[in-house]
Amino acid sequence: MWMVCRRFWRRGAARCRAWLRLSWWIWLWGPLLASAQSGLTLPGRGHAEPADRARTDYAQVQLLAHAPQGVAAGRPLWLGLRIEHAPEWHTYWHNPGDSGLPIELNWTLPDGVQAGAIQWPTPRKFPLGDLANYGYDGTVLLPVPVTLPPSWQGASLPVQLHATWLICRRECVPEEATLRLELPAGGPIVQHAAEFEAAWAAAPRALPQARAELRVDEAGLHVRASGLPADWRGQALEFFPETANLIAPGAPWTQGWDGDAWRATLPFNPYRSETAARLAFVLARAEAGHGPAAAGVRLEADVQGAWPAVALPDAPAAAAETPVAPTGGTGPTTLGLTLALLGALAGGMILNLMPCVFPVLAIKVMAFQAHGADARAHRLGGLAYTAGVVLSFLALGGLLLALRSAGEAVGWGFQLQNPWVVAGLTVLFTFIALNLAGLFELKALVPSRLASLQLRNPVANDFLTGVLATAVASPCTAPFMGASLGLAVTLPAPAALAVFAALGLGMALPYLALSAWPGLAQRLPRPGPWMETFRQAMAFPMLAAAIWLLWVLGQQTGIHGAAGLLLWLLALAWVLWALGRRAWVLSALGVLALLALTWTVGPAVGREADGATPTAQHRSADDAWEPWSATRQAELLAAGRPVFVDFTAAWCVTCQVNKAAVLRDAAVLRDAEEAGIALLRADWTRRDPAITQELAKLGRSGVPVYVLHVPGRSPQVLTEVLSVAEVRAAFQAVRR
Repeated sequence: MWMVCRRFWRRGAARCRAWLRLSWWIWLWGPLLASAQSGLTLPGRGHAEPADRARTDYAQVQLLAHAPQGVAAGRPLWLGLRIEHAPEWHTYWHNPGDSGLPIELNWTLPDGVQAGAIQWPTPRKFPLGDLANYGYDGTVLLPVPVTLPPSWQGASLPVQLHATWLICRRECVPEEATLRLELPAGGPIVQHAAEFEAAWAAAPRALPQARAELRVDEAGLHVRASGLPADWRGQALEFFPETANLIAPGAPWTQGWDGDAWRATLPFNPYRSETAARLAFVLARAEAGHGPAAAGVRLEADVQGAWPAVALPDAPAAAAETPVAPTGGTGPTTLGLTLALLGALAGGMILNLMPCVFPVLAIKVMAFQAHGADARAHRLGGLAYTAGVVLSFLALGGLLLALRSAGEAVGWGFQLQNPWVVAGLTVLFTFIALNLAGLFELKALVPSRLASLQLRNPVANDFLTGVLATAVASPCTAPFMGASLGLAVTLPAPAALAVFAALGLGMALPYLALSAWPGLAQRLPRPGPWMETFRQAMAFPMLAAAIWLLWVLGQQTGIHGAAGLLLWLLALAWVLWALGRRAWVLSALGVLALLALTWTVGPAVGREADGATPTAQHRSADDAWEPWSATRQAELLAAGRPVFVDFTAAWCVTCQVNKAAVLRDAAVLRDAEEAGIALLRADWTRRDPAITQELAKLGRSGVPVYVLHVPGRSPQVLTEVLSVAEVRAAFQAVRR
């Protein structure tokens, strides 16, 4: 940058300084804007250019294709993600074991092109103390079948994959990559045929002569398997259940051979919250090595006997995506707490990219400008903002834990289930927007002593900005947050508060880093008239946030509550305008109007809409969706019908985006109908203890949460930020 600037120095130092300022702002805000447009990406895990391969800190990944008869409708086509792990690092199988997260593949394909489920190779077992995980190290290829519609006649097939995974050694790091391929139609694509053949050969196989018997009692899960390969006899085997959280993978267990039959007794997971009438599992030889294990045998059988009672019935089960499940005692395992803290830190950073936090980003930008070129003020402001965010998250977390310990069924974002809180935030956002727009100046409304106190303590504004950021971010759940918060509410108070503090630190971390960046003050644009224009423009994001909250209030209280608050906001704007002009008579009239409206329409703001009760859900405008209830879900599953549940709330922006972009998609609804999947919507806009308890069973404490229940299988929890490809792939897998 400096070399380029030096070339143009003769044309004027002012022009060079302007070029430097422009370059700085492009560097500072470019990645944030790009990530907001192209999808959520974790800092430090990005990918600079579209490609079929990427390198992360602990892995190399590549997107491969195999089409032996060419890319055409009706011909076999396979895609696959190859992962080369760094030495001693591993990723996870679809049942990760005691801890971890399964690899997730989110595809972006042309209309009508469908990607199936991962054809998982046989995993390996990775013991770590009293825990054990199931997954892969070395090099592994995860193949996925792809189906082209009969009408497909393209010249090429564009493929995009966004893969996310948790990679672990003793510590764990979430990583991701976005990979792209352009597959030409016509001739065969076979350059990676050997790798796909090896991956298929490593997949568990079903043997016609193999049989399994399963029985449960107080001693554990008893397994008897016969008809296994003859060369396995007398050897130690590994047991990989496809249902998570039923057994304790890291606990001691017994096995042996009785002639040609293999027998084993496996201890239960003390924190399980469900049972299985039928269980599928994989048996494989216990061999050392790297990469996928030698091909195992997949067996499935009904479970005989009665499952014993769980020692801790109130401990929520970890769903398939939960980072860690405790294995004993009353405290968290070190690995489980570490994963929860890492997930909270990453989720807090991603929270800055969620739509609900955008208005506060505008205020934070204004705070950076207010400090000008004072580097010390920037550092103090960053620390004050961080303190405001972290302390607010601790306060919310402490209140949440206190309410739950008192028997209240509440979860993350619980405060926005109260219409009065929503109305208060709407007033606050409108107040801030009118101030930014220049309708009034705050110093004209407060005593001179308070105004001078603010001037002497400018970091107070940064602290309050952090508090405000937490208030508007609280209804959002970013990726990695859901599992961490779900685990946090089950931990002892100190460990749980540490997770909430990590979430706040993650949210404040980008601004803390920017405030401490060397030379930041010299690179900021100089103050000038443009700052007033920018300040007024920032009023519009705040008004947009107020409109959103007003809509939430309308969902809770009906049109009368929303209209009453609008009238109150109109009177508030009148009062602020009159005070700004020092028109005392007009101000007094406005205050009287506010009091009259508070008396007449105020009760409508806190009143439930007609027909809304804490346990009765409003029927969706889309006839394909039914209101959720535990009874209805149980009835459908008992009848053998799969169930997909959308846990949502009107105050959850991510929920509304997913609903509009994915859950109302015609292809998604068609796949659900063809697979016979019942669609249920659990509306958590107002408090509902039944929904709170169901979320706790899934290891979650906030929304959005999307769960696919299939009889005989463990619940499948989808990601918080949905894609059409992900939901369609899950629905289509039900039919297989």
